[in-house]
Amino acid sequence: MFGEMARGGPGRGGFGRGFGGREGGGRRRVFDSGELRLVLLKLIEEQPRHGYDLIREIEERTGGAYAPSPGVIYPTLTLLDDMGLIAQAVSEGAKKQFAITETGAAELLAKADEVAALFQRLAELGAAREKTNGTTIRRATGNLRAVLANRLSADDVTSETLHQVAALLDEVAQKIERL
Repeated sequence: MFGEMARGGPGRGGFGRGFGGREGGGRRRVFDSGELRLVLLKLIEEQPRHGYDLIREIEERTGGAYAPSPGVIYPTLTLLDDMGLIAQAVSEGAKKQFAITETGAAELLAKADEVAALFQRLAELGAAREKTNGTTIRRATGNLRAVLANRLSADDVTSETLHQVAALLDEVAQKIERL
């Protein structure tokens, strides 16, 4: 289990850096394209929405751990529109708002269990982010990053120093895992 969440965790990919978060690294998609279509369709069913609103809503439901890019959202909206699952709604302003169609509502009904599981995944991601994004933990990890960057960029760093730092980090990680 050591390091499992950072590597993607069991099954669906872990949290934070390995789970499509904004921090970069070896990012893995939170949803495949079919799953994202269902998430967007369900959010549009709740109320007519435009692309940016969908991005913000997903980000909010995950506590900021995941925000799909416009490069993923807008083509998916176009596909949903082409499939007849959503249609452009009357809206104020320049942003295109979409509403669900009868066909879209039928699709959600037919895949209700899958949709529920997808929204449970969003909720779990948000809950995990809340646990790991506390001020104290954020401060401590920031301190660790700063100390590592400072120490490891010094001119006197030897391979022995690198091994000692790695051993300390492994020891701390194992102790945290046992808590």
